[in-house]
Amino acid sequence: MSSPSQKALLSRDIVYLVLQYLEEENFKETMHQLEQESGLYFNMKYFEEEVMNGNWNEVEKYLYGFTKVDDNGHSMKIFFEIRKQKFLEALDKLDRAKAVEILRKELMVFASSDADLIKDITLLLTLDNFRENVQFSKYGDTESVRASLLVELRKLLEGNPQFHGKLQFPCPGSSRLRTLINQSLNWQHQCCKNPQTHPEVKTLFVNHSCEQPNGANLLLQANSSLLNSIPEINLLGNMLPVPNLPQSCPEAKYNPKDITKTVAMTLDQGFAINSMDFHPIQQTLLLVGTNIADIGLWEVATNDRLVLRNFKVWDLKKCGKTFQKSWAKNSKIWINRVIWSLDGPMFGVAYSSHIVQIYTYHGGNDIREHLEIDAHVGHVHDIVFANLEKRLCLITCGDDETIKVWDATTGTRLFILRGHVGPVYSICPHYKEDIQFLYSIGCDGKVKTWLYDDQGSRKDYDAPGRWNTNMAYSADGTRFFFCGTSKNEKFLMEWNESEGSVKRTYRGLKKCPLGIVKFDTSRNRFLAAGDDYLIKFWDMNNVNLLDISDAGGGLPASPMIRFNKEGSLLAVSTHGNGIKILANGDGLVLLHTVKACFDGLRNPSEAVAKNGDNRSIVDARQRIADDLMDKSKMREISEPAQCRSLRIMDYLQSTKICRLMYLNSGAALLALGSNGIHLLWKWPCNEHNPHGKATASVSPQLWVPPTGIFMINDVVDSNVERGVHCCALTKYDSYVVSASGGNISLFNMTTSETIKKFMHPPPAATFLAFNPQDHNVIAIGMEDSTILIYNAETHEVKRKITGHLNKITGLAFSNVLNVLISSGADAQICVWSTTRKWKKKNIFLPIKPLSTNSDTSVQLHIDQIHFLAVHKTRIAIYEANELKCVNQWELPHESAAPITHATFSCDSLLICATFMDATVFIFNSSNLEVTCRILPAAYLPSNVNGNVHPVVVTAHPSVSNQFAFCLTNGGIIVLEPLESEGKWGAAAPLLENGSGGASSCDRAKK
Repeated sequence: MSSPSQKALLSRDIVYLVLQYLEEENFKETMHQLEQESGLYFNMKYFEEEVMNGNWNEVEKYLYGFTKVDDNGHSMKIFFEIRKQKFLEALDKLDRAKAVEILRKELMVFASSDADLIKDITLLLTLDNFRENVQFSKYGDTESVRASLLVELRKLLEGNPQFHGKLQFPCPGSSRLRTLINQSLNWQHQCCKNPQTHPEVKTLFVNHSCEQPNGANLLLQANSSLLNSIPEINLLGNMLPVPNLPQSCPEAKYNPKDITKTVAMTLDQGFAINSMDFHPIQQTLLLVGTNIADIGLWEVATNDRLVLRNFKVWDLKKCGKTFQKSWAKNSKIWINRVIWSLDGPMFGVAYSSHIVQIYTYHGGNDIREHLEIDAHVGHVHDIVFANLEKRLCLITCGDDETIKVWDATTGTRLFILRGHVGPVYSICPHYKEDIQFLYSIGCDGKVKTWLYDDQGSRKDYDAPGRWNTNMAYSADGTRFFFCGTSKNEKFLMEWNESEGSVKRTYRGLKKCPLGIVKFDTSRNRFLAAGDDYLIKFWDMNNVNLLDISDAGGGLPASPMIRFNKEGSLLAVSTHGNGIKILANGDGLVLLHTVKACFDGLRNPSEAVAKNGDNRSIVDARQRIADDLMDKSKMREISEPAQCRSLRIMDYLQSTKICRLMYLNSGAALLALGSNGIHLLWKWPCNEHNPHGKATASVSPQLWVPPTGIFMINDVVDSNVERGVHCCALTKYDSYVVSASGGNISLFNMTTSETIKKFMHPPPAATFLAFNPQDHNVIAIGMEDSTILIYNAETHEVKRKITGHLNKITGLAFSNVLNVLISSGADAQICVWSTTRKWKKKNIFLPIKPLSTNSDTSVQLHIDQIHFLAVHKTRIAIYEANELKCVNQWELPHESAAPITHATFSCDSLLICATFMDATVFIFNSSNLEVTCRILPAAYLPSNVNGNVHPVVVTAHPSVSNQFAFCLTNGGIIVLEPLESEGKWGAAAPLLENGSGGASSCDRAKK
């Protein structure tokens, strides 16, 4: 029997299911009445709609189902703010009689709590316009004020104990009540004495029972067909269908710490800011363009301006005659747009007259002139970079009603797109299902979709406005947003690409334009816009304002804003020709750590003492601040309760996992077994895992391809354990290239189909890497020590590179430096220039001869300027251009357990290394000090063989403290720190035994 408490919980669940059913059937009024009467679920969306519509009586009526005025301070404040707004709106409409009534009947109840406040409100009745009162001087239009009120009410509701547990609706799955009824009817049907193949269900008021069929043969047929029926079968057919809807994940609860509102610093540019863009990789590096055509480059962590470049025409003779004439008459010019290329090796600048300039960036304050293009007649309104058919391109639009596509390397014009009638204001490239296309918006009020050819626009839609409209995608490329300013209004909306229509319009922008509103997106969660001297924030899934910030004051009417890639920093232009850097919690840590690195490196004597020479140390973005860690002792984890670990058993039991990697989406793990079979474990999206990302708290599910056939490599060696296994993923997880001693296979990750096989051995492939700038180009390391540059589209070997002395065991492309880094089994590391006929630099790791025959791996730092080298005796960080060792850690003695593998965390602040004694070390990557040692007992069951140890370790692509590694027994472990701790351990002293080691290249040489 169920206990009374269990019955109460079930009764509550029934109410939730009824609410869900009412919403699905669109019985809105009944649904809200049940919400109010049950008091179980406060429908925030409905509440916000009523507030925005000004239905104040319904707002209070709905609130009374959950709280009363005098329940607590939060409730009192909620009711007061609502009634004050009613009072002010009555005054704004010059309805003094109604205002007096609201004051007397509704606001006076608060006089006992704050008599002075009520007196101040009463005095507003004496003014012709209540805005004459200083406190209400910035009172805007009704819609924007209601939107701001909602932000305050939302915070009060979330902090009110009366609403705890009532603001989030459970996630029971779509049409759960229908599903339960169907399951019940299936069970009733199985209990029938004479079950029929096609039963009729005429009512739910009595138990279902089939009538006696005519003929024994029919009875036998019905019985045999339903012997193995399962409850999920929908026997009700069309009478009560269960909609086949996708399972929706519950929205992640809003955390105020996620919003970039804290003012971290102010930069003084000196002139008004027209455009800004953060570097896509070095995320504290900010590019700025001004109203006098100056270019500024800032390291925001240290408040240092690295570059200030005044405008000049590089070669006037090469420009068109139209520009030469206009330049001679009027040399006034400003910047309309600055933007980094996709990986940051160059940036583009669009000017108010004809010109586009492209610079290359070489680190620090080194920017160099690359291309100057006379692109358009009149303003160049927008520029973007895109990778088109193996080449980096620049796309521009302007006053001359055209869009032009240029080769960003040579400056050759590739296409002119014509079709707009009027200036083209904004462009946005995108791709979907391998089709690359371009959106544009012109002042003719048209949104056009283009392919990269001369065939004209493919689709035309009516744009929301006819003036200044900008476009942006969410970080994952699945959602598309417009923000613009027309003559009489401003708007922010999500656009439905497939239908060419507005999907939702966000509320809260002030109606009367005070300037051109600018907006930006933060990852896949937030929108922000500069409006009405404020920064306004929205959750992408909610049309109402989420939060606002004045950034400490001093903002212009429509400030320019720009997020960095991770959404942790927000640059905002100020009224005084400056820039405020706003940050959330992650952003403050980022700024603090980078600044601490610079501060430490500005003392040359300290640098010499630390490195044994007077070399310039690695770029400070690699280093984290030592003062963030407690160096008094190393954290040792020896019990399962001290961390979060998840064990994924080998699906095929007998195979060994040889390669392991996260998908770039962070939602799955891909493993390659010694038998050549690929296994993909996907994490579910549910109430326990709202984002559907990999986590040690939820078990993943093995993905079975639709065909039932797994991706399988050719295995040549009969002893699969001796085979050489390698694989690589494309950037967006569309394809995987893989080999297990036989042919190289290219697989479609969505269908698991084999697209092609190539490179029949011998020699066999030993390492694979996609070129991130062109996924048709694959670097293939071979068993015979050569490296092949292979084009998968044309089936050609473009180049064969020689120079290694042993098989290739590691490859990594750097787009910033335009190099390929390779490593061999003899501890040799080479750096090949991809732009200078594959010119080579090489070194050998300083190891003892007995240790040379061991795989050496390389992995790029997030800045793509440094890399991690891993050998069984040491880990080291090198500067790639000059192949200089920045820091290294080595085993203290020959008897110590060898390193099996190591990897950077996704942000390169940590290094996770695994050892043959099954110990796991977490290093601080800036100084290679051990911050945490994880003993085998913390993640291995007690009955596991003592010879089991990690083979390969991989880092989650977006969660900096999550790592996964495969074991010699075929198992996989996902490891994370406890949620209460959030990070791995503290800095460590030098160890005397075990797997501890010594650091610095200087000690290594000695």
